[in-house]
Amino acid sequence: MKKQALFLVLTLIISINSYSQIVFEHGYIINQNDQKIECQIENQDWKNTPTSFRYQLPDNTNIITADIKTVKEFAITGQSKYIRSLVKIDRSSKNIENMSTDKNPDLKEETLFLKVLIEGKASLYLYDDGNLRRFFYKMDNTEIKQLIYKTYLVNENYSIAKNNYFREQLFIDLKCDNILQREYEILDYNYNKLLKFFIKYNKCSDTNFATFETKEKKDLFNLTIRPRLNSSSLSMNNSNFSTYDTKFDSKLNLSIGLEAEFIFPFNKNKWALIVEPTYQYYNSEKTNKTNNVLGGEVTAKVDYKSIELPIGIRHYFFLKNQSKIFVNASLLFDINSKSKIELVRKDGSELNNLDVGSRSTMALGVGGKFRDKYSIEFRYLFGRTILKDYLAYDSKFATVSLIVGYSFF
Repeated sequence: MKKQALFLVLTLIISINSYSQIVFEHGYIINQNDQKIECQIENQDWKNTPTSFRYQLPDNTNIITADIKTVKEFAITGQSKYIRSLVKIDRSSKNIENMSTDKNPDLKEETLFLKVLIEGKASLYLYDDGNLRRFFYKMDNTEIKQLIYKTYLVNENYSIAKNNYFREQLFIDLKCDNILQREYEILDYNYNKLLKFFIKYNKCSDTNFATFETKEKKDLFNLTIRPRLNSSSLSMNNSNFSTYDTKFDSKLNLSIGLEAEFIFPFNKNKWALIVEPTYQYYNSEKTNKTNNVLGGEVTAKVDYKSIELPIGIRHYFFLKNQSKIFVNASLLFDINSKSKIELVRKDGSELNNLDVGSRSTMALGVGGKFRDKYSIEFRYLFGRTILKDYLAYDSKFATVSLIVGYSFF
């Protein structure tokens, strides 16, 4: 049964993407010939600045892939805008292992898509590439330049210093009576601070300007109560005494968990971190015939209670009608509570008494959610050792669960 369950989970995970909805939203592209073309663009809510994207023309089901070589500009209406530009960029590392000892930026020409944050008398742009984040700016119709900020190493103690030349750039180019000198001097090189500064300057200059800032995303944290029906089994083998070998029957039991879900604010909220402390128990008894023990029988009794703590990653696939499907993979830790396995003879005298101690294992799940409130999940928990403190014993505890949930926060 467990192999069939694992096969079902893996099959669903592999095939599920075929049934998920691809989200295309209204926008436009400007091609190499400066033609503006209305279209539907696949909105991936990019965390990193894209180098390519997909779109559909009106009344056409074909999906076209565009990249930085074929498109000068593209935008998703009311959400985001990207322009292609030849700029000088400093890619110096901020990791101390690869950090430069040179204060000056190492500027090299590259053609990049830049995300437009503000467009006006003073325009602000962003380039994001993993651990590399650079801001660019432009005054009126001048060229786009990087706002210079660099960390570098000084002296033999590898102290870190900062080149904050971007403050001087802004003091020279973005002067306004309503902006105090101290505001330039203490300005930080980050998204929110620079965005507010450029907005303030454009308002101060009394110009028409447009903002393309990413709106704050709501509902990035969920708490879900998750009762479940478990089908659990346990087997154990002793390499020295086969008399102790026992395969317990599968047992159905109810348990409950509380899941905390932290949704990452990018890629259309498709990724989440999940943590779910769950109470579980398993009680079973098995009698085996043997000629090696007085009385001819050995009875194994297991009383296993624990708090399982799976920590994992979830990925959503959005469907229609406020529905979505998800798959998740978790590393599960187990905290047992005075659990034990007893081995006794037919007359009730004790042969062995084993304390339960568990190792971590993996869990795979697939499920669906409706209206961000109601959910159902099928989960397979790989067999884990629960007698880790006994070298002679090999044990395997596995569970298949049907989980329902209600998100109350």
